[in-house]
Amino acid sequence: MDWSTGLLGLAAGFLISVVTAPAGVSGAVFLLPVQVSLLGVPSPAVTPTNLLYNVVAGPGALLRYHRAGRLGGPLTRLLVAGTVPGVVVGAAIRVFAVPGPGVFRLLVAALLLPLGLWLGFRTFRPVRARPVHPPSPRGTKTLALAVGVVGGVYGIGGGSLLGPILVGRGTPVAAVAPAALASTFVTSVVGAAVYALLSLAVTGDVAPDWLLGLSCGAGGLIGGYLGARLQPHLPETALRLLLGTLAAGVGTLYAVQILR
Repeated sequence: MDWSTGLLGLAAGFLISVVTAPAGVSGAVFLLPVQVSLLGVPSPAVTPTNLLYNVVAGPGALLRYHRAGRLGGPLTRLLVAGTVPGVVVGAAIRVFAVPGPGVFRLLVAALLLPLGLWLGFRTFRPVRARPVHPPSPRGTKTLALAVGVVGGVYGIGGGSLLGPILVGRGTPVAAVAPAALASTFVTSVVGAAVYALLSLAVTGDVAPDWLLGLSCGAGGLIGGYLGARLQPHLPETALRLLLGTLAAGVGTLYAVQILR
């Protein structure tokens, strides 16, 4: 990795994280196409490289949420309990089954595009006929398990999937954001370690690109802290719109890539 690639990774990590952290999204789902298309990270090494970004970038936002007394709680424990075993399964699938990127793009586009549009519509036109209740603890853990598998396969933290679903089911963004980022961080630590171990047993580009992952993560570390600091100053409506826009934006990005 030359210095220009490192600077590009640093800038990309910072810009993505400062925008996504207030909504509880690490930004890895946005960083994935940047690493593949612009930075040339090979597959499947792009997955642990993205997880490494989450490991380095995560403490910035988490430190800010901790200082504000908003880190921890039952939602965080439920998400971690589901995503951690899921990421181990996902890593094994990625290395030994190697599903193509087309499946991932289709999955993300089909889920996040309508979900983001729905969140935006619900923000402007709230439904008053029937109150929306957050998912049950069992349902939350099952959702986290599924998201953990997807995160292990494709190297996304899971906040981009967990956040819109939980908020759409009635959980406030202020509660979802620190819990989603905490589960993303713990899951990414486990996932990166699993990939590092698997790289010792199999051939090919399995280990992360350490320098690039650290460079992107350093930018995300600073951006995540700033983004988390901004969140208390943003109203719930703005946060819901931000999360809906991020979800719809990612879904649109991958839909366009599928159609090409």
